[in-house]
Amino acid sequence: MNGLLRKQGRRRLSTWSTSVAALSLAGCVNYAGIGSDKQIAPAAHYDTAASLPAGRGAWPAMDWATQFGDPQLPQLIDEALKDAPTIEQARSRIDKAVSMVGGARAGLPPNVSGSYEWNRQRYTLNSFYPPPYGGTWQSENTALLSASWDLDLWGKNRDRLHQAVSQKKVADAEAQLARITLAASVASTYNDLARLYALYDIQASEVQNRKDIGRITDRRVKAGLDTDVERQTSEGETATTRTNVRSLDGQIVATRYQLAALLGAGPDRGLRIARPSLETGEPITLPDNLPADLLSRRPDIVAAYWQVDADMQNVKEAKAEFFPDINLSAVAGLDAFGWGQFLTAQSGAIQFAPAIHLPIFDAGALRAQLKGRYADFDYDVASYNQTLINALSEVATQVAQIRSADSQLVEARRALTARTKAFELALVRYRAGLIAQLELLNADDNRLAAATTVATLEMSRRSMQIGLIRALGGGFDGSAIALAAPIATTTPIPATRPSQE
Repeated sequence: MNGLLRKQGRRRLSTWSTSVAALSLAGCVNYAGIGSDKQIAPAAHYDTAASLPAGRGAWPAMDWATQFGDPQLPQLIDEALKDAPTIEQARSRIDKAVSMVGGARAGLPPNVSGSYEWNRQRYTLNSFYPPPYGGTWQSENTALLSASWDLDLWGKNRDRLHQAVSQKKVADAEAQLARITLAASVASTYNDLARLYALYDIQASEVQNRKDIGRITDRRVKAGLDTDVERQTSEGETATTRTNVRSLDGQIVATRYQLAALLGAGPDRGLRIARPSLETGEPITLPDNLPADLLSRRPDIVAAYWQVDADMQNVKEAKAEFFPDINLSAVAGLDAFGWGQFLTAQSGAIQFAPAIHLPIFDAGALRAQLKGRYADFDYDVASYNQTLINALSEVATQVAQIRSADSQLVEARRALTARTKAFELALVRYRAGLIAQLELLNADDNRLAAATTVATLEMSRRSMQIGLIRALGGGFDGSAIALAAPIATTTPIPATRPSQE
C-alpha cells in the first residue's frame, strides 16, 4: 500500500513538472536578441608605466593629516566628519540601503500571518441565510492562519536580494567617498588660509618697507635730490600696499567662514580657528602596483563596480520575469456564528491554492523592461571605465604638478635671493643719491613679486600633496572592510537563465 502511494506521488510530481515545462515552452514572450557585450576594463588595460612608476611608497593612512605637523588640522577634520550635513546624508543613504536589503530578504522564505475578525450583523429573511439565522442578529468569529511561498524557481527573488546587497555596498563606498572628500576639502581650505596669512605677512612687511623708502625720499627732497613727484609716488606706493593688506584681511575672514561651513557650524566658528602652522609633510613616493591596487583604494571606483554588479542582478531578475511564477498558499482556521461552536472541529476551514503565472502576450512590456536594464548596465559599465580613467589621470596629474612645483620652487627661491640682494644694493645706492627712486621701486617690486611667488608655490605644492592623498584614496582600503571586489574577473553578463534564444 505504501509503495503504491509513493508511486502515485512520483507520478503526480512528474505530471506537475511536465506541466510547468510545457507552460514554459508554450510561452510566447522571450528575450531573444536582447543582450550586451560590454565589460568593465581592468587597470592593466591602460598604460601607466611612464606616468605612474612604482616608488616603493606607502598608501595614505586614515590619519594622513597628522603629517603636516599642525595639531589643529586633524581636530578640524574630526569635527567636520562628526557634524557635517554631508556625512549625515551619506549615513541616511546607508540606512535606506539596509532597509532595502531587509525587504528583499523577506521575500525568500514563506510568509505566515494570522488574523482574527469579529462581525456583528443582522441577517435578512430574504437572503440566502435561512432561519434561525435569517431575521436575527448574529456574531461571526473568524480566526485564520495564512501562509504563502513563492517557489522562486528562476531565482528572481534571490537576484533582487543580491541587487539590494550590491546597492548597500554602493552606499557604503559612497559614504567613504563623502568622508574623504570632506576631509580633503577641510585640509585644502585650511591650507588656503595658511597661504593668505603668508601673503599677509609679506604685504604687512612691505608696508613698513615702503614707509622706510618714504622717509629716505623726504630727506632727498629736502636735500634737493628729489622732487615732490617722488614724494607723492612714495606715498601712493605705501597706500597701495596698505590696500593689499586690507584685501587679504577680508579674504582671511571669508576663508574662515568657508571652513566653518565645512565643519557644519555657523560662521562664528571660523573666527575661533587659530592661525595655521603647517609643515611641508612627508615626501612624495608612489606605492608599488599602483594601478591595480587603486581599484580597492578609491571608493568611487569601488562604488562604480558594485553599481555594475547591481545592474547585473537587475538584468537577471528581468530575465526571470519571462518564466512562470509558481506560488503556493494555504489558509487554515476557524469560522462560526457565535461562540458556542467556534472552537470545535466542525468550524475548521482549510484552503490550499497553488497558482502559476505565465506571461504569454504582454505587448512587449517585458522585452522593453529587459532592454532598459541592459541599457542601465551598459551605462554603468561606461561610467566605471570612465571613473577608472579619471582616477589614473588624477593621480598622474597630481604627481606631475608636484614635480613641476618642486622644480619651480628651486628657481623661485634662487630668484628671491637674487632680487632681495638687488633691492638691498639699490636701497644703499638710493640712500647715497646714486640712483633714482624709480629704479629702487622697481627693484622692490621685483623682490616683492619673487617673495609672493615663493609663498604661493609652497602653499600650492602642499595643496597638490593633499590632492594626491585624495587621489590615492585618502586612506580608504576596500579590502579591509569587505568592500573590495574580484574585479579581475571582468566578463559580460553570463547567460545564467535557461536560454530562449
